[in-house]
Amino acid sequence: MLFQLGGPDSPDAVEPFLYNLFCDPDILPLGSFGALVRKPLARWISRRRSKIVAHHYDEIGGHSPIRLLTERQAERLAEALHPHVEARVLVAMRYWHPLTAEAARQISASAFDHLVLLPLYPQYSFATTRSSLKEWGRVYAPSRPPVPVHVIEHFYSHPLYIEALVEKIALSLRQFDHPADVHLVFSAHGLPLSLIERGDPYPRQVEATVRLILERGAQFSARAGDGAWPATHALCYQSKVGRQKWLEPSLTETIERLALAGVKQMLVAPIAFVTEHIETLHEINIEARAEAEKLGVEKFRMMPAVGDSPRFIAALADLVLRAVGVEAPRAALAG
Repeated sequence: MLFQLGGPDSPDAVEPFLYNLFCDPDILPLGSFGALVRKPLARWISRRRSKIVAHHYDEIGGHSPIRLLTERQAERLAEALHPHVEARVLVAMRYWHPLTAEAARQISASAFDHLVLLPLYPQYSFATTRSSLKEWGRVYAPSRPPVPVHVIEHFYSHPLYIEALVEKIALSLRQFDHPADVHLVFSAHGLPLSLIERGDPYPRQVEATVRLILERGAQFSARAGDGAWPATHALCYQSKVGRQKWLEPSLTETIERLALAGVKQMLVAPIAFVTEHIETLHEINIEARAEAEKLGVEKFRMMPAVGDSPRFIAALADLVLRAVGVEAPRAALAG
C-alpha cells in the first residue's frame, strides 16, 4: 500500500481537498479545543484559500498530477517486484481520491500473506507519514486470520534513493554551460516549529539526505573526471501556511539572499517530494522562478522529481522485499 497526500483532480475538488487537509489534527493541531473548532475552522480556511489555490492549479493544467504519477509508480513497482514475489500494489491518498478508506475497502476483499505499508515520504514527519498511518489504522479492518503487517517509515538514506536524486541532479546540470558554477538549492516542504519541538525527526532526516547527496555527487563527479558538481549549496524550506514559526530559511529568502550575493545560475532540487505536484510545478517552477529572474538570476532550473525512474523504483522494491524477508541484490533491482 503506497501512501501519498493526494491532490484535487478538478477545479471543483480544490475546496473539499483543502477542507480534508485542514481537518487533519496532524496538520492543524488545536489543543484541547480542537474537537470543537476544527471542522468550522477548516471550512473557513478552505473557503478563504480555495480561489487563489484554484488559480495556481489553473496555471499547471487545472488539476494535480499526483494521482496519475503515483499510480504510475505503483505499476512500475509491481513490475519490479514480479520476478521475486506475487504482489498487488495499491494507492491510498490522505486528502483526496482514492482516499485511504477506499483503498482499505479494496484490500479488505483480497487474500494475501503479507501487508506492506509504504508511505511515499522519504523523510518521516508527524504531518505526513504518521498522519497517513494513523488514518490507515482508523479505517482498515484487519483480515481474519490476521497477516503480518510491515511498516516502512522512511527511506531518506536508502542508497538507491540517494542515487536516484544524484542522477536527476546530474541530468539537470547538463542544462548549464559550467555546472561547477551553479548554486545547488535543496528545498524541502516546511513544518511548523511546534512539531519539531514535540520531537518530529523530519529536519534531521532532511539534513542527512542532503549530506548523502553531496557525498555521492562528489564521488560521481570524481569518477566522471569532469568536475561538474556544484561547489556551493544551500538548504531551505517551502510552503509555509499561517502565522506560526516554521523551519527556516524559506525558499524565497534563500533565493533573495543568493541573488543579492551575485549568484547568476541556480538549480533547485526538491528532495522531499517523489512526484511533481503544486509545490514543485507552481511554487518552485513558476513563483520561485519569477522571483529569481526579477532579482537578476540569469539561469534558473528545477530538478524533476524522481517519479518512476528505475533507480527510485528499485529503491522501493528493495524496501518492500527486505520488509517481507526476501533477499534480492540491489544491483539487480537497479538494472
